[in-house]
Amino acid sequence: MKPLDFLNLKYKPKESDLVCLFRVEPNKVSVKEAANNLALESSIGSWDRVEGLNEKLINRLGAKVYSINKNLVKIAYPIELFELGNMPSILSGIAGNIFGMKVVKNLRLEDIEFPKKLIDSFKGPKLGIDGVRKIIRVKDRPLIGTIVKPKVGFSPDKHAEYAYRAWSGGLDLVKSDENLTNQDFNKFKERFKKTIKKMDKVEKETGDRKIYVENVTAETKEMIKRARFIQDNGGNCAMIDVVVSGWSAFQTLRNENLDLILHIHRAGHGMFTENPKHGMSMLTVAKIVRLIGGDELHIGAVFGKMKGEEKEVKIIEKEIEKNIISSNGVLKQDWFNIKPMFSVCSGGIHPGTLKKLIESMGKDIIAQAGAGVSAHPLGVNAGARAMKQALNASLEGIDLKEYAKDHVELKMAIDKWGYLK
Repeated sequence: MKPLDFLNLKYKPKESDLVCLFRVEPNKVSVKEAANNLALESSIGSWDRVEGLNEKLINRLGAKVYSINKNLVKIAYPIELFELGNMPSILSGIAGNIFGMKVVKNLRLEDIEFPKKLIDSFKGPKLGIDGVRKIIRVKDRPLIGTIVKPKVGFSPDKHAEYAYRAWSGGLDLVKSDENLTNQDFNKFKERFKKTIKKMDKVEKETGDRKIYVENVTAETKEMIKRARFIQDNGGNCAMIDVVVSGWSAFQTLRNENLDLILHIHRAGHGMFTENPKHGMSMLTVAKIVRLIGGDELHIGAVFGKMKGEEKEVKIIEKEIEKNIISSNGVLKQDWFNIKPMFSVCSGGIHPGTLKKLIESMGKDIIAQAGAGVSAHPLGVNAGARAMKQALNASLEGIDLKEYAKDHVELKMAIDKWGYLK
């Protein structure tokens, strides 16, 4: 085998190729040699020539390193390498052994460009942005919501009452947090039944539709049972912690084809997305979630407690909300028939950040405030009212501090947490 069998800088990717963008920091070798090793290991090569591997097979099925720009390396993979509709298998190839190779000191998968044939093998979001808007009957504005706080510790009765006060204060959505599942002090079925009764009650009182996001994260078969329980008992949304549950579990949930919004929490992503030199980008995670079929995905908030530069978060937002991406500064992507999904912004959000968040992120977001609602000086209902007032100020183009002069709940929120001008 020639030393650089998998390097071909004259190669032009086919429309059917899957393309990956890697950030490569080589270890005691050149970038070219490291990239060649990545391509061979993630396709059909090995550390030495094996029986049956020849130039004809390499040309047909070998991955091709076709672009090197300093430490940014693009590799094209023939689609024949992958089983269609099998995300774990795809990732085992392009993001498997290569992260443990000695030729790289650091390696980061920055982006994937999926070809049409592979895209067509996945379902994508069942509802997407338009479908969620149809359920909530809100056509042309951001959605606002809260997370029940404290995230664990409440009884089912207290959980349901919190939700009622938040909804009655004007919020569209109430969500159980990522680590509340079926604990002894707050059993899943009892919590859900009591909370959905409160949702029905507030919908009758206000005439507005509401969304209750209930966490179904569990062993896969149990997760499916819980999602079906939500559907059979009048619910409209199930949440999965996708990173800790795994792509296979998420794909199984989506393939059940339930009449539920699928709300995707990214708990655990920081283990491999936060290091700018190593791991996988949140952009890559977001694209996989859209391809498999989430309707709503946590992507960060720019203004809040979670990490995420504005440029990065806005790139992710565009990637999951638009149909054709060609100017992200990363890889192009045509999503064809895959529906766009809502960007969920949460983590340190409060009424004083909402207007600036909407200006930065646009209308197709779900802004969620946990403590930014529950820690309001007058309580949850007032915190929800303050969020709704901040939303109205944004929609009417009025400065928050000016709007707060006639809205006591917003004024008290700004006095406590300040606001972004």
